[in-house]
Amino acid sequence: MADLKNIKKHLPQFKAVPCLQALLGSAILAFGMYNIHSVSSVTEGGILGLTLLGEHWLDLSPAVSGFLLNAVCYVFGWKTLGRDFIGYSAIAGGGFSVFYALFEQFPAVYPQIAQMPLVAALVGAVFVGLGAGLCVRAGGAPCGDDALAMALSARLKVRIQWVYLVSDLLVLGLSLTYIPFNRIAYSLLTVVLSGQLIGFVQRFKVKK
Repeated sequence: MADLKNIKKHLPQFKAVPCLQALLGSAILAFGMYNIHSVSSVTEGGILGLTLLGEHWLDLSPAVSGFLLNAVCYVFGWKTLGRDFIGYSAIAGGGFSVFYALFEQFPAVYPQIAQMPLVAALVGAVFVGLGAGLCVRAGGAPCGDDALAMALSARLKVRIQWVYLVSDLLVLGLSLTYIPFNRIAYSLLTVVLSGQLIGFVQRFKVKK
């Protein structure tokens, strides 16, 4: 009996509302990534940008570098934010994978957005900001970028949108070594807007 109590003490303590928030956020994020970002090639910074950078300059497979970078970010998040963070991150990350696989069974809602990079950057930022914001608000991270941002925000005592901004600017700046500026400009717009929106959703308070 004592062993059972000891095991339960180390398990995440899930609550219904954050779980639903994480699932809703992961669904919104997956919808935006599949229907906008993957169609328009307007991308985010963070881990994705680093894996592409490593592939171009060091010939590292994104499958390997992405796994390693995400793992490091989640371990850092766990060390900083604790067991509940890992639990809600599993829900958010698992939900994202399931919803993305579901959306892949259907054609993109509006494929013509590929010819409208400015619109894709703006609309994509809304989906990423709202989706990831709900996951972060629930206490979990759907991607390694979010885990790193949450952990650094907690450790440095700064708002999460500024962590997103600095990390994304750094990655996009390095990406200029092989990606044309006009393409980076749209990515810069979407990461600035999505990061600010994530911070807003995380701090938003519902009046009782």
